[in-house]
Amino acid sequence: MNLTDGEKLILTLLCDIHSHLKIENGVDSKLIQEALSGGHLQALKDEYSGIFDVSEKPKEVVKEVEDILFMWLMLERGYASLSPGDKERVRNAANVSDASVRFHGFDGNNEGEYFSTARFVVRQLGKFQEFKGRDLNSHMPSIEMYRRMLAAFHTSKFREGEMVIDQIIDVLKARQAKRP
Repeated sequence: MNLTDGEKLILTLLCDIHSHLKIENGVDSKLIQEALSGGHLQALKDEYSGIFDVSEKPKEVVKEVEDILFMWLMLERGYASLSPGDKERVRNAANVSDASVRFHGFDGNNEGEYFSTARFVVRQLGKFQEFKGRDLNSHMPSIEMYRRMLAAFHTSKFREGEMVIDQIIDVLKARQAKRP
């Protein structure tokens, strides 16, 4: 991290204000002042990695996550509205269980950008509240499967806010990787 002399001065002044106001919940202004005066800027990156190591999510990722969340919302609603007989038809035709017709999220270890975006959209922005309270960590790679499903979802024409059984089956079938 490189700071200009002006930025160092501004940070020093802010730390003085922070200390004078005796703000206890926040950054450690004494640590910041010592790191600035001693040239230990890397220590600030280590101590406050959530501030310095975070970059803006690409718009494409945010859009893709929101599209996937919307698709799953429609799938879950559509499946929930089916009769027991129609649910059985879906399970057999798409080779799924009731539990697998549920959005489980993204792999927190390998799809962190998607996982953190989904959590932010649901928890902080308050969108897709049907998924609120879920872990959203699938603990397995999911993005490629969701992309196949999303492609099938986009070719499916559903009525306002509702998917019919054949559309649900088509989207769920797309979960399976195509064999060469």
